[in-house]
Amino acid sequence: MSAVYARRHTPGTRSTRPARYTRPAFAAAAVALAAAATLVTGSTAQAAPPAPVSAATARTYLGDLTVKAEGSSDGYSRDKFPHWKTQSGACNTREVVLKRDGTDVEQDSSCAATSGTWKSAYDGATWTVASDLDIDHVVPLSEAWKSGANSWTTAQREGFANDLTRPQLIAVTDNVNQAKGDKDPAEWLPPTASYHCYYARMWVDVKHHYKLTVNTEEKSKLSSILNGC
Repeated sequence: MSAVYARRHTPGTRSTRPARYTRPAFAAAAVALAAAATLVTGSTAQAAPPAPVSAATARTYLGDLTVKAEGSSDGYSRDKFPHWKTQSGACNTREVVLKRDGTDVEQDSSCAATSGTWKSAYDGATWTVASDLDIDHVVPLSEAWKSGANSWTTAQREGFANDLTRPQLIAVTDNVNQAKGDKDPAEWLPPTASYHCYYARMWVDVKHHYKLTVNTEEKSKLSSILNGC
């Protein structure tokens, strides 16, 4: 059974993307008390973006992708991929994903998640505070830029950054997402090895749909993973 975590955060604070930070260290007694106070029983939800194509289809898609050396990051900015746009009412993309990927998620009038339980597929950790989760772009924005998105319009990049139709967005442990950064599968894979096949299928599905390129090392790693699925 996965451990359940909750961390101290500042009440009332909310941002469209949690700031990168180092978790504070607490005394052992304080941690024990916090764990006892926030323990959640029963099943928890596995983060569930739209299902990617099968491994067989992903292998075919991978063969279709153009192999090209990774481009330059010159000119890249996250602001060129307008993200966390409003989806409906007061809810933006981040909040929609948090609701989708959690269990018993309650939201306030501004659509911020005030309670719920989330299981991060990347590392198997379970969280009870929404600010402990990042919404990962499976294919990172910087990776997309260096793989062809630098030639897109701003509207196309906005669609990519807020894509709820393909397996491109998933709620995961913040520090795990921050460790990933903009790395491709040749450089980083989720800590949970049993998720590698699913992750590779997600990655290839997204890159194929958006006609993004892959570099040689990236293709080799993806091929190795998919051949073992």
